[in-house]
Amino acid sequence: MSVVAKTGPVPPVMPTYNRADLAFERGEGAYLYAADGRRFLDFTSGIAVTGFGHAHPYLVKALTDQAQKIWHSSNLFRIPGQERLAERLVAATFADTVYFGNSGAETIECGIKVVRKFQAANGRPERYRIVTFEGAFHGRTLAALAAGGQQKYLDGFGPKVDGFDQVPFGDLAAVEAAIGPATAGILIEPVQGEGGVHTAPPQFLRALRELADRHGLLLMFDEIQCGMGRTGKLFAHEWVGITPDVMAVAKALGGGFPVGACLATAKAAAGMTAGTHGSTYGGNPLAMAIGNAVLDLVLAEGFLDRIQKIASHLRQQLAMVVEKHGDIFEDVRGNGLLLGLKCRVPNIEVNAALRARGLLTAGAGDNVARLLPPLIIEQSHVAEAIEKIEAACGDLKQAKRKVG
Repeated sequence: MSVVAKTGPVPPVMPTYNRADLAFERGEGAYLYAADGRRFLDFTSGIAVTGFGHAHPYLVKALTDQAQKIWHSSNLFRIPGQERLAERLVAATFADTVYFGNSGAETIECGIKVVRKFQAANGRPERYRIVTFEGAFHGRTLAALAAGGQQKYLDGFGPKVDGFDQVPFGDLAAVEAAIGPATAGILIEPVQGEGGVHTAPPQFLRALRELADRHGLLLMFDEIQCGMGRTGKLFAHEWVGITPDVMAVAKALGGGFPVGACLATAKAAAGMTAGTHGSTYGGNPLAMAIGNAVLDLVLAEGFLDRIQKIASHLRQQLAMVVEKHGDIFEDVRGNGLLLGLKCRVPNIEVNAALRARGLLTAGAGDNVARLLPPLIIEQSHVAEAIEKIEAACGDLKQAKRKVG
């Protein structure tokens, strides 16, 4: 047997992540437990994925029941759970049709293709460009990276995929100036998550809808992070009173199981005929069982109202923390349970201090510490989180005094 020579000390897992030195062996509700027994209040939710916390009994049952039947058959055949989830998403949203993938980036790719194919199917193949926004993050595939436009993610991967024109977030005049004969659509996150928890003003989103209609463009929303109840509505755009033509959904739709969905109107998706797009795993029976179970929970009577109430309470408490610790935090921003603390000290230090106190948070652009608690949190969890944030602020100030 030949032996392959290896060069350099590279770990078996490709080192593409800057991971915290922390591993978890189990989770329950809003908590994660490390191998050494330490308990952490999870305000990352796997980056807005585990919307119903960890080991939710209803989701566990849905998965295990399906696992004893069939895991995979491919899209060569009908998948009843897929048909049911699509029908329910259509009934609950603006959409007429749904494509299922495995991740947010995949649904973004599908949406981009829907936007371009719409123009080509209507005799305008020269219209393929999409207006996107600074600070956006749409995923890690080459086209999704180009749509996001952040240079730190694009460096080293050759020429950027053509077809995206970036403008400042919230700048309507810049959007109008970017629209030309080759423009096919507009792509925006109603609430930017990775970019720093920036919320698009309602009047701006309404103006984008009007611009798209006036110029024959498709309006596409990326609600991968801000959708599925996180803002207190099923989808964030519902607060504004408009609808997109295409929408990318993922993360919390699977409650921790990989699943994504691209929703579209019949008009927008008219060009997406057999063979125009596909996936081997997308919409598999396991994912669909979980997706249907998640929808059962999020559409239950009173659930979204409850999110609005607990989110309002959390934001009020965070605002008090910001006022008290103005040397650590500048402001609190965001919607619902997608919140960010704008930091005056490096957010990496803030997240580390919170982690040391047993609270898990995530970084975001614009020096923001992001809070993405599971949608099931209660007032006791809010009180515990605030206590840990207060303690972490004390730790940060003490460390600063020692350095000084």
